[in-house]
Amino acid sequence: MSISNFSINGSSINATVYQGRSRQFNFLVDEPHELGGQDLAANPVEYLLAGYAGCLNVVINLVAKELGVKIYDMKININGNIDAAKFLGYSDKTRAGFQSLDVDINFVTNATQESIDFLLKNVKKRCPIQDNLSNETPIHYHIHKSSYKEEVHA
Repeated sequence: MSISNFSINGSSINATVYQGRSRQFNFLVDEPHELGGQDLAANPVEYLLAGYAGCLNVVINLVAKELGVKIYDMKININGNIDAAKFLGYSDKTRAGFQSLDVDINFVTNATQESIDFLLKNVKKRCPIQDNLSNETPIHYHIHKSSYKEEVHA
């Protein structure tokens, strides 16, 4: 199979609001009031968690089907703690990101625990977001600068 490309494009609306587009979908990103935002949408780290949960959902169902495991219902809840001191510029001593993540998956299935353990072992290897969260991913910045020019009306 060939490599698939995924992208988002968007603009800064103000200091905390980003309006993005991916394929035919529009979305907003904002911060809650306590972080200076207007609380118009989920914040960046909440989108990251949602992306991880969504990816786990897809890969769990894909691998379960391959293994013949029936999943009748599934709940995925993910949470983690972030020390905002680095993000807010108060400290250099902590990480800016999640300290760790807790992933709770509740299955309704007739599979054995051994089958579920094997399924999850394979899911962890195959989930793209799991891979990105667990391994360093090179990030290449391409910065384009334009000069601001005020219009002078005579």
